[in-house]
Amino acid sequence: MFTGIIESVGEVVSAAGAKRGRIVTVAAPFAGELSPGQSVAVDGACLTVCDLDTGTFTVEAGTSTLERTIASGYRAGSRVNLERALRAGDRMDGHLVQGHVDGLATLVALERSGDTRLLDFRLPAGVFDGTVQCGSIALNGVSLTVSGLVDGGVCQVALIPYSWEHTNFSSLVQGDQVNVEADLIGKYVKRIMETRSRAV
Repeated sequence: MFTGIIESVGEVVSAAGAKRGRIVTVAAPFAGELSPGQSVAVDGACLTVCDLDTGTFTVEAGTSTLERTIASGYRAGSRVNLERALRAGDRMDGHLVQGHVDGLATLVALERSGDTRLLDFRLPAGVFDGTVQCGSIALNGVSLTVSGLVDGGVCQVALIPYSWEHTNFSSLVQGDQVNVEADLIGKYVKRIMETRSRAV
C-alpha cells in the first residue's frame, strides 16, 4: 500500500527483455535501505525488489505489468517517480494507493496559470466513470486532486511548483502516456453499484 507522495525521482539505468517480462534497474537515493522482496512503486506500479547494487535496485515487470503500464517504454535515462511502501503508523499525506495500475492516461493539454501547471489527461473509460470532481486520482504514482472533468473522458489536475519540480511530470509533453490508478474507494463503490444494477 502507498500514499501517492513521491519520495524521489529515480533514473532507469538499464531495461532489458526477459522470458517472463522485463528487467529494470533503477538508481535511487534510498536503494541502500531496501531489501530483496520489498515493494517499491515505480511510476505508481507496485514492483518487487529482486536485486540490489550500490545505489540501484532491480525489479522485474511481468507480462501483465507491461500490458497495463508504461514500463515497456523504459529506457536508460528514463525518469521515474518512486515511493516505498507505507509503514503502519506513518502519516498518510496523500490517499490510499494500491500500486495496481488500471491503465494508461494520455496527456492532451498542458498550460501554465501563474505558478500552477494545469494538465488534462484522457482517461480510460472505466477509470473516468468512477472519477469525481475534487476526488483523488493517482497519475504516475502521484496522488492528485481532480480539479475538473470534461466530456470525452478528460480529467484535469493542477500541479503546484513543488509537485512539478519533485516528480517526472516536468518531463511530459503532449501525447505522452502515464500510469493511472482510480481512487480505491470509488472502485469499490462502482463495483457494488454495477452488481446491484445487474441483480435488479
